[in-house]
This record gives sequence, structure tokens and C-alpha cells, in this order.
Amino acid sequence: MRLVLLGPPGAGKGTQAAILSEKLGVPHISTGDLFRKNIGEGTPLGVEAKGYIDAGKLVPTDVTARMVESRLAEDDAVDGFLLDGFPRTVEQADLLTEILRKKDVALDGVVQFKVSEDVVVERMLARGRADDNEDTIRTRMKVYRDETAPLIDHYGDKIIAIEAEGSVEEINERTMTALGK
Repeated sequence: MRLVLLGPPGAGKGTQAAILSEKLGVPHISTGDLFRKNIGEGTPLGVEAKGYIDAGKLVPTDVTARMVESRLAEDDAVDGFLLDGFPRTVEQADLLTEILRKKDVALDGVVQFKVSEDVVVERMLARGRADDNEDTIRTRMKVYRDETAPLIDHYGDKIIAIEAEGSVEEINERTMTALGK
């Protein structure tokens, strides 16, 4: 299965991705992990990304897209993947469509983890990270609504909406059922 995972920060995408990856037998590809791996290994894309990060700038979409394209070309992703953190914008969604078109494949679906803002704030505060205070979390939610939420309309009938409140097991069960597994 070729899936994109969408949801606000704290929706449980990473937790669900780890379980889904194992159950579906496809890799979980997180852009955060891709950045760390490429930067850590000093790949040309990693060096390029690090230059932007060190300057306090966002890594441009084309650099991120090339990193994702390179990762999707690896053997373990041939039969499917779970993409987490890409695309974040409609522009990136169009780039992903083009990357997949070149491989003569398409997305099977876009799993949207739906969760209320109050639950997100509660979950993220419980993590106890230094940068997770209520104002920061609500700002991140606004960025998600402004930049990433338009993907829901963009993907239309590819959206598989999952109620992402409840236990990890309940959410995974809902997701597997929605995927027909």
C-alpha cells in the first residue's frame, strides 16, 4: 500500500505509522528521519539541507522532494510505503504525484487522523518536551490548519478519515478496518 499520513502535530501519526508499517509490511518514511539520516551521513542532499537549517531557514520544497524521491527508489519501498511529513502543502502533493507517475504508480489513499485541538494540546503537554507549551502547540495547530489542511480538499476521495481519539489499539483497529485489512 502507498499511503500518505495526515494529521496535526500530536495526532499520533508516528505511533500509528510504526504499527501500520509492521502490519502492512511497508516502510514508514518520515521526513524528519530522512533529514536526520541524510545530514548524519553527509549525503549531497543532507549537506544542502543542513545549509538551510544552519542558516535558520526552512529546507526548500525541491530539496525535500528530492530526498523523498531518493528514499522511494530504495528496494523496501517498491511495493509500498507510509509517508509521514510529506506532502505538507498542495505544491508538495503535486510533486509527489509527479514522483509516483515517473514510477508508474499512484497513492492508494491518504489517511487523515482527526483529533480535536484540545486533545492535541493535552497529549503534547503530557510528552513533557521543553518546546511543548500551550501557546507553541496552538501556533503549530494554526500552521497545520493554514498550510496542510488544504490537502484534505486536494486529495478529495482519496481521504480515509480516522477518528484518532481513544487508545492506540482502538485507533489502529479503526485504521486497519478503513484500509480493508
